[in-house]
Amino acid sequence: MINNYARFESEFKVRPDEIDMFQHVHNSKYFDYVLAARYEQMEVFYGMTMEEFMAQGFGWVVRTAHVNYKRPLKLGQHFVVETGIEEMKDKGCVVTFAIKFKDSGKISCDGWFDYALIDLNSGRSAFITEEMMEKYSI
Repeated sequence: MINNYARFESEFKVRPDEIDMFQHVHNSKYFDYVLAARYEQMEVFYGMTMEEFMAQGFGWVVRTAHVNYKRPLKLGQHFVVETGIEEMKDKGCVVTFAIKFKDSGKISCDGWFDYALIDLNSGRSAFITEEMMEKYSI
């Protein structure tokens, strides 16, 4: 099912432990930024925290991720992670993102994550529930 879904933003600042030997953010940290933003946005905007998913016996796992690196983030820079659901599927969703410099709005990187919903007891994929669909359809 394809629909128009809302996009949300979370703000962060680059910390010293995120810098690599080239004096910019290590490429793996960009994944962490998107996951941290989604974690926050689940609670603040969707009203369904990761803890609620887990209490119901569900969890989200990344099936595939794609990142286009454009401009490096550097120590102390403030940036915004914008994310939004691109597509809801029976057993997951695709979330697109853009990490932007707060001061200029220019894109540092963008891409997408293909998430699968899993049953925590069996470890297998699970169907999106009506409650989840309702919460995410904003």
